[in-house]
Amino acid sequence: MKRRTLFRIAGVGGVVAATGGLSACSQAVPPEAIADWRGPAEAQGDLRRWVLGHAILAPHSHNLQSWIVDLDEPDTIVLYCDLQRLLPETDPFSRQIMMSHGTFLELIAIAAREKGLRSEIALFPQGAFDAQAIDARPVARIRLVPDPSVTPDPLFAQILRRHTNRNRYDPERPVPAAAWKAMALAARADGPDGWLRFGHVGLQDPPQQLQRHRAIASQAWAIELRTPRAILESFKVMRVGAAEVARHRDGLTLMDPMVVWMERLGLFDRSKAPGADDFATTSQIAQFDEKIASTPGFLWMVSQGNDRATQVRAGRAYVRVQLAATAHGLAMQPLQQALQEYPEQAGPYAAIRDLLAAPAPAQTVQMWARVGYAPAVEPAPRRGVQAHIRKT
Repeated sequence: MKRRTLFRIAGVGGVVAATGGLSACSQAVPPEAIADWRGPAEAQGDLRRWVLGHAILAPHSHNLQSWIVDLDEPDTIVLYCDLQRLLPETDPFSRQIMMSHGTFLELIAIAAREKGLRSEIALFPQGAFDAQAIDARPVARIRLVPDPSVTPDPLFAQILRRHTNRNRYDPERPVPAAAWKAMALAARADGPDGWLRFGHVGLQDPPQQLQRHRAIASQAWAIELRTPRAILESFKVMRVGAAEVARHRDGLTLMDPMVVWMERLGLFDRSKAPGADDFATTSQIAQFDEKIASTPGFLWMVSQGNDRATQVRAGRAYVRVQLAATAHGLAMQPLQQALQEYPEQAGPYAAIRDLLAAPAPAQTVQMWARVGYAPAVEPAPRRGVQAHIRKT
């Protein structure tokens, strides 16, 4: 999902000063990049576009927004994955991409209920992808059917308020029992009985339990920063400064004024990974460790099996959990690094499975996230509904 301060460079103040007093004031995310977070205009004619105006606000790994929809069939949405928007280095089997399609489908279902529509969702109507890769076949076919028995979902009210928050959390304020309960209930998405296990740890638990989560998260983050091909994958979708953010309206937003000016001066080379011991790396590790140390709670979702339908269902469950947390005023950030299946992460990958009693291959940790209270953040850019409609 995005990292707002992925890259900092020592001595940039001198570069800014050398330019003759250029402003170092923080830039704001351009309004057009986040206009979709005001919500779609009231439905006129085709309700599918109104529904999709909410679905595109779903969380997505690295904010890639790989959703493509075909609207040729009346009252139907056929969902595809944009195969140019994948993460082959850090998500080599596209597990996270499939979860991100699950979040999209769940917001379709929630928004449709608001209009008295039942969502008949058929996953992989032309067959499921294999375990190694995804292809051009559809992820799902959704038929929207008027149904007077459909009632609104209370989580709908949280869609425009849900944002991923990667900042420091309040380390002294525990996640209340009522919030944990609401998140656990929200995780009960469609699927066979017992397919998903929701768990959590917080300030009410022995401190060593929280510390084990923090240690694994820190180790996994440091590995990603010190794995050149992994960090370069993030650099490819990094949008530096207001102009790039407005042009792309996706990816990882970086508005740090110092880096923006270095980019303008040609001094920020995104084609090369910083060294393992460079300040750009060690400072990010230190910042992340500080944020992790402030975290008062972690949650996890463990599935039985890991087929493509399970991955999609896990995404549906996760976005419901985040919406439930939002309703309680909580912030949340997925910690996917330790769950990623590339070789350098083998240590944290095994450690988090062991900690959560999720033996492979019978069980899979589909989501692990930090939870707590934090000041509000700006939403992530979105590309608008039209950008996701398949051209025929």
